[in-house]
Amino acid sequence: MISVKTTQLTKKFGSFTAVDAVDLEVYKGEIFGFLGANGAGKSTMIRMLCGLLMPSSGEALIDGLDIYKESELIKKRIGYMSQKFSLYNDLTVAENIEFYGGVYSLDKKLIRSKKEEIAVSLNLKEEMKRLTRDVPVGLKQRLALACAMLHDPKIIFLDEPTSGVDPKVRKDFWNIIYDLSEHGKTVFVTTHFMEEAEYCHRLSIMQDGRIIALDSPENMKAIHNEKTIQDVFIKLIKRQNNDEI
Repeated sequence: MISVKTTQLTKKFGSFTAVDAVDLEVYKGEIFGFLGANGAGKSTMIRMLCGLLMPSSGEALIDGLDIYKESELIKKRIGYMSQKFSLYNDLTVAENIEFYGGVYSLDKKLIRSKKEEIAVSLNLKEEMKRLTRDVPVGLKQRLALACAMLHDPKIIFLDEPTSGVDPKVRKDFWNIIYDLSEHGKTVFVTTHFMEEAEYCHRLSIMQDGRIIALDSPENMKAIHNEKTIQDVFIKLIKRQNNDEI
């Protein structure tokens, strides 16, 4: 089952093309990665698929909904976690959960239930009354994801979610992503960490707003006769740059 489909999806800012005619199909339960250097178009692509940024041209369907005509319905079916910490540091942990529950129009009873569930699952019972700024960074990241998941979305967009965290926190976070996938959630992840790219079911490599490779990490390594995705990435970027000279 296709969760997300794009056809020639493009975003221009004046004369600059941030995303250039991208065709894409992503399936239910898949962990799909966007790998690329800063400025490659990853975040712009995610923001369009979330309905936060209107395309310049092209088409996109998110869970069967048209990105132009049904953007408000799309927002109810997706979760989004930005690359910058998205919670409010001057609110307590509990207040952040309550706030996001209100944003997603959840009733008070469900918000209380979700708050208790998060407290147990993230081991936050002792932290609920603390200001979020005082919570360790690893718990902050998991809390931000939990808040993005309050309304039980079918599709989750994670924009460089592990940027600025240590390897242990990054590994723990990816265990959560795998769990979401096993429960049928479709997960999009943008990253510039090569080792994270290896964890995706399928991976796209972006440069200058275009997808220059798309396959499973294992297939990419086999096709290009390389041992790591980093080696594949370097080879493809060099090839692309040489072709443009």
